[in-house]
Amino acid sequence: MVFITGDCHSDFSKFNTKNFPIQKEMTKDDYVIICGDFGGVWNVATESKEETYLMDWLEDKPFTTLFVDGNHENFDRLNSYLVEEWHGGKVHKIRSSVIHLMRGQIYDIEGSSFFAFGGASSHDVDGGILEPTDPDYQKRKKYLDREWISYRINRISWWKEELASEEEMAEGQKNLSACDNKVDFIITHCAASSTQAMFSFGKYASDIQTNYLESIKQNVAFKKWYFGHYHKNMPCSDKEIMIYNHIERIL
Repeated sequence: MVFITGDCHSDFSKFNTKNFPIQKEMTKDDYVIICGDFGGVWNVATESKEETYLMDWLEDKPFTTLFVDGNHENFDRLNSYLVEEWHGGKVHKIRSSVIHLMRGQIYDIEGSSFFAFGGASSHDVDGGILEPTDPDYQKRKKYLDREWISYRINRISWWKEELASEEEMAEGQKNLSACDNKVDFIITHCAASSTQAMFSFGKYASDIQTNYLESIKQNVAFKKWYFGHYHKNMPCSDKEIMIYNHIERIL
């Protein structure tokens, strides 16, 4: 069995037995995929006690947890894990059955091909990205806090790696070409530019990531595309599905 869901932000209560009772029938050969903003690797320096508890809790679940990264991840920490091979693609293993699906990789899961490409632009940055070494940092932060204006702090709550690098995009194109630009499932955090524009009526601006995904949308044959990021559950077409707190079985 393969299930899919959206952003968690370190809240994994949707996976308790009350909310997800079918897990009683699952094994480690069954999978739950999270479409970004996993949030389980967030503490700035090392794994915190809370993170250890949460990751061990997921590890003790009868299923295997898979996730693509979102924009709210600590990329310094995430990218410090050893790169391993798993089901045909590169991964970071947070635990033996809590696994980060890396950008541009294609995995064979239960006989179906999955193209994974995490990342997205942060939208909760009206006050900008603060630099702790800036002489006006404390003054600016105090003002934004007082006015309840959202902001992020460089390499503490925001990382430029939230958007894909040229190397990651090239890796994705290479792997798709090797599959004749055909996959069964596409798993991302944000949507392609045209899809995003359609459901948001222009609220979200396109960027290097959504434009890259747009190229994939136009050139790759796929059966279903699931993405998170926008905190809603809705079909955007017969093949593109935005998912948040629902847990949907796909295989």
